[in-house]
Amino acid sequence: MIIKKIIKIKNNKYKIVFDDISVDTYDDVIINNNLLNKKNISNDIYNKILSDTAYYSAYDKSLKYVLKKRRSKKEVLLYLDKNNVSSKFKNKIIDRLESLNLINDIEFCKSYINDKLYLSRIGINKIKTDLLAHEISNDIIENELNNIDNDFFYNRLEKIIVKKINNNRHYSQKYLKQKILNEMINLGYPKDTILQLIDKNMIKNDEIIKNEFYKLYNKLKIKYSEDILRNKLMNKLTLKGFDVDDINNLLNEELKN
Repeated sequence: MIIKKIIKIKNNKYKIVFDDISVDTYDDVIINNNLLNKKNISNDIYNKILSDTAYYSAYDKSLKYVLKKRRSKKEVLLYLDKNNVSSKFKNKIIDRLESLNLINDIEFCKSYINDKLYLSRIGINKIKTDLLAHEISNDIIENELNNIDNDFFYNRLEKIIVKKINNNRHYSQKYLKQKILNEMINLGYPKDTILQLIDKNMIKNDEIIKNEFYKLYNKLKIKYSEDILRNKLMNKLTLKGFDVDDINNLLNEELKN
C-alpha cells in the first residue's frame, strides 16, 4: 500500500492518505511505526496501524475521562467496558494510567472522602459502603477515615437532627423520632448516635400535641359540629403520628369547657 501523504488534523491527530482510503490516527502511531520514512507499507503494517489507532483512541478517551476528576480503578474499567474496549487494550490502558498516577485508589479514596465531607450530608457508614462499592480495600478506607476528627460526623449529625426537629414540630414525638431515625440511617449514620441525639434535642411530646391540637381545633370548630369535628381532628392528627388516646383526652377536656 502506498502512503500518498500524511496531513495534520488537530492536536495530536493525523490523516494518513492512501490511494483509495484514508485513516485518521495519532502521532504516536505514526512515530511508533516509522511512517514518516515509509512510502510503501505491507498489509501487516496497515493492520497494525488500525490496531494501534484503536488502542490510542480508547486511551485518549480514557485519559480525558480520568482528567475530569479523580476516578477509581473500577470506574475506569466500567468505562472501558461501556465503550467496548478489548481486554488486551483494557489492561494496557489501566497499566499506563496507573504508571502516570492517574489511577490511584488511595488518592481516589482521599478525594472521595473530602468531597463527601464538605459537599454532602452523608455519614461515615454511607461513605464506607460507597467506597467498598468502588472496590477500594477496607484497609485504605479505614486508614483515611481515621484521619478525620472524631467529632466531625457527630457535630454534623446533630445539626441535621436539630434542624429537622425544629422544622417538623407539627408531628408527634414518636412519629418524628422514627422519621428522623430512618432518614439518618439511610444517610449512613450509626443508629445509637442518631437515637442519642434525637433524645437530647427532642422537645416534649405534650407540648407538640397541644400546639398542633389547638391550632387545628380553633380552625375547625367554627365549621363543624362536635361529631364531625372529632372525626376531622382524629384523622388529621393520627396521620401526623399522634396517639389516639392523647387526642381524645385533649378533645374531651376542651369540649367540657
